[in-house]
Amino acid sequence: MTRRRPFVLGLTGSIGMGKSTTAEFFRKAGVPVWDADAAVHRLYAPGGAAVGPIAAMRPDAVSGGAVDRAALKRWIAEDSGALSRIEAVVHPLVAADRAAFLARAAEAGEDLVVLDIPLLFETGAEGRVDAVLVVTAPPEVQRARVLARPGMSAAQFESLLSRQMPDAEKRRRADHLIETLTLEAAESAVQSLIRTIRRQQADNA
Repeated sequence: MTRRRPFVLGLTGSIGMGKSTTAEFFRKAGVPVWDADAAVHRLYAPGGAAVGPIAAMRPDAVSGGAVDRAALKRWIAEDSGALSRIEAVVHPLVAADRAAFLARAAEAGEDLVVLDIPLLFETGAEGRVDAVLVVTAPPEVQRARVLARPGMSAAQFESLLSRQMPDAEKRRRADHLIETLTLEAAESAVQSLIRTIRRQQADNA
């Protein structure tokens, strides 16, 4: 008998909106979460699948058997074609990591999984999920959270923000919204959303 694949919920949100915390609430509730950033870290770590191909393109971008992110940034800054070549290597590997996660979840009989993708809309990944959850917070809360991070400046924050889709547009395109003003309210909203999705899945079975 072929197992029914799990419902795939895409999780995204701009910097400082509480996405990582929200992902943890799903994990705490027993829902498997795939983290796009963590997948890239695995690929760049010693023994990671991206290390060899990147070393072949740019030997000094690898140090101690791992991809050196600072060296990558310098390479991208000095070579306008570097980013596209790096992405040509990394994106298929990330996709394979994601596919393996989904296959494991289906084999385990999971009914719901979360794909935590920071640039979900920016990369067109909404087409690979069944619904999108956007986490949000008022601009002043977002700004205060980000500027409280060690080493973060107002200029860095504005630069990061400029490379992301505006929060209002993300909210407009979302299937579900969770406001992360308090931990308690956000966790309660996650639990409610899990119940809603499972109820809908049961109704459609």
